Amino acid sequence: MSSATRFPLVGALRLGRPSAIWYKPALSVVVAVAPPNLILLALGRLDLAMYTMAGSLCALYAHNRPYAARARALVWVVLGMTGGLAVALLAASLTANAVVLVTVGALLAAVQKTLCDATRIGPPGNVVLTFITSASLFVPQTLGQVPGHLALALAAGAWSWVVGMAPGLLRPHGPERRAVAQALNAAAAHAATQGAGDGRPRTRAAAAAAVHAAWQTLLSARAGETTRALERLVIRAEVALAAPADTDPARLHGWARALRGTGPVPRPDDLPDDEELLGVDVERATGQPPLWRRLGPLSPIAVRTALGCALAGYASLALGIGRPYWALVTAASLYQANVTLTWSRGVQRVVGNLVGVLAFAVIVPLAHLHQVNLVLVCLALNFGAEALIGRNYWLGSVCVTPMALLITEFTRFQDPGELITERVVDTLVGALVGFAAAVVVTNRRAGDRLGHALTAVERAREHAARLLAEPRPAPGALESARRGLAAALVDLRAAADAASGEWWQRALPEERVVAAEQSGHRTLAATVRRQGLLPARLTSTKAEGVRR
Repeated sequence: MSSATRFPLVGALRLGRPSAIWYKPALSVVVAVAPPNLILLALGRLDLAMYTMAGSLCALYAHNRPYAARARALVWVVLGMTGGLAVALLAASLTANAVVLVTVGALLAAVQKTLCDATRIGPPGNVVLTFITSASLFVPQTLGQVPGHLALALAAGAWSWVVGMAPGLLRPHGPERRAVAQALNAAAAHAATQGAGDGRPRTRAAAAAAVHAAWQTLLSARAGETTRALERLVIRAEVALAAPADTDPARLHGWARALRGTGPVPRPDDLPDDEELLGVDVERATGQPPLWRRLGPLSPIAVRTALGCALAGYASLALGIGRPYWALVTAASLYQANVTLTWSRGVQRVVGNLVGVLAFAVIVPLAHLHQVNLVLVCLALNFGAEALIGRNYWLGSVCVTPMALLITEFTRFQDPGELITERVVDTLVGALVGFAAAVVVTNRRAGDRLGHALTAVERAREHAARLLAEPRPAPGALESARRGLAAALVDLRAAADAASGEWWQRALPEERVVAAEQSGHRTLAATVRRQGLLPARLTSTKAEGVRR
């Protein structure tokens, strides 16, 4: 495979469409950060803002989760942030040895990366946690100060929890409605291809992922009438995925538009009764696999993170940089599902940071006029970062970088030239060393995961085919089998994408993957027809063909 294909440059910087709710995390972080910072400013203790920021930045998480699940997730994020901060402050109070502190920071970064990936907490992932804990390692500290500083973080974290949950008072089912609308729109885009054309594999994969995400959202929501109605709409998206040529895309788009706001959920009149949703109830009762099973496959990523962050920090120290945590955080921000994606993130990080230091040079004179200006500029950059990062990581970094530099000035104003120089050097060091660690530490488990995913799809397809052959499957059995096969196909595509972008892998079974996906989607079409979900004009010849 060519280096241009493995390591894209222009493609890594291409801007995407903004998230449908880009303004929500942007507004949430401003509302979460502003009161603590303004209170500290009024008290003349802006030097304590690092600790309140730890809790305030928790407001960035879980915006796509239903409110019941969001409440739990935010509690764990606040506790995780406070726990990492506690380790960092204890280390800072017990030693001033920079090598030891970098080592602690690298181990914390590896733990944070692994837990965030295993729990699928979503953006911004481990980067914010690692930024706070790594920076705290190099703040002078005494043991007696630690409890008070942790209390500030917890108090700000509690406020972040309130900010994150507040929109539920107006739109209690907002996240679920958005997830289902995205699934309907993605299915409509696939249906518009009429199941043919060059874009078919891409739109099918996107629609399958959106439908799977919608189911995961609904399974984590509280069961009720609205949730049940939304589940029926996701079934219609699944039908479109199974039989795109027999689907009206305009109808799906219409349902998606109707989910905006707080109006009634559309109720299609061609869906079966609740018996067909028994499989969903079974899956909701089963829940996710235990955390320890999800941690195992992530061990290569954990080793990459620990090694890359440690070496980046050590290299920064060797160069005489006074803030090695910048290099450490840069390395921690790189690691993605495979080496190719890690390279792309590295390009984005370097470009964003270099443009960001130029922005800092322009902004810093205004911020230095008064501490009020400093706080207000940081709030504006917080909003800008969250508003832009969804379009591309580098664009958000243009705001994150000057914000991070200005946060270091909450204690005292510093020489801008020195800050810019150190940030540029640490960015380059962190990106180069961090990527080198990703290349050296191979992820052979990516191939193993692909093999397991292939086996899971084949077994799920065989199970569904056996049920299709039965004259009267047990109530909910076919629905459960269809859901299992759909989820297995999504996992297979994710595993194949991850393995194809990894270095030093054994030859991938690409033909077997294609065959498994094709037969799996044909079987899905057969199951939805057997359940009476497909339009009548889908011929029996099509349905019989998928069994072979």
